Amino acid sequence: MYTIIITVIILSLLGVVLATVLYLVAQRFKVDEDARIDEVTALLPGVNCGGCGYVGCRALAEAAVKSATMDAIYCPVGGASVMSDIAALLGKMVASQEPLIAVVRCAGDCTVRPRTSRYDGAASCLVAHTLYKGDTGCAFGCVGHGDCVQACTFDALS
Repeated sequence: MYTIIITVIILSLLGVVLATVLYLVAQRFKVDEDARIDEVTALLPGVNCGGCGYVGCRALAEAAVKSATMDAIYCPVGGASVMSDIAALLGKMVASQEPLIAVVRCAGDCTVRPRTSRYDGAASCLVAHTLYKGDTGCAFGCVGHGDCVQACTFDALS
């Protein structure tokens, strides 16, 4: 009987000591983050497409908060209205830009360029583009499986 009581007391003390150590370590290595990053992230569309040149919307928000100017920071999905809202929140100026559009450099279909190969694999643009350059040998043309249309939640490709 005493063995069980001693075991419970020892394990309880060990739990309290380890919890205290974990708390002290967490307080010592705590990272304080600027609260404006969350506010800017909330203003962004949340697509995490990487079209801005950053890994995702949170990385763009961090860059916007930390940079002195907003010259090299632009969200193509959100456009000028989102960027002006972010600039107003941060108290910075943003240069207005024209909306960016996708350009298919080789006109994209086989009526413009002759077909040089035929892909007969998984129906995924990512897989097809990784394995070959397209039916016409143009690395910029549409492969045609529609992954981009399915991934775009903003109906920007129709």
